[in-house]
Amino acid sequence: MPPERTLPPQLHLTVNGELRSVAVGHTVADLLRDLDIRSVAVAVERNREVVRRAQHAETRLADGDVIEVVQFVGGG
Repeated sequence: MPPERTLPPQLHLTVNGELRSVAVGHTVADLLRDLDIRSVAVAVERNREVVRRAQHAETRLADGDVIEVVQFVGGG
């Protein structure tokens, strides 16, 4: 019998209205990287509170968090 595979613990989030799972210990910066979003031109809200860009790398996500990500688009 093959060894049982265990998956790393996961957090369940809502990101821009869609359910998403990420590894425990993920930060806002990790999530943005997963979404392929540059943090320079983005605003992030976690549970209705804005997360400052300087705090993206240190703000750990928690199970059940509701995240809104808004990208700024330039042009004219």
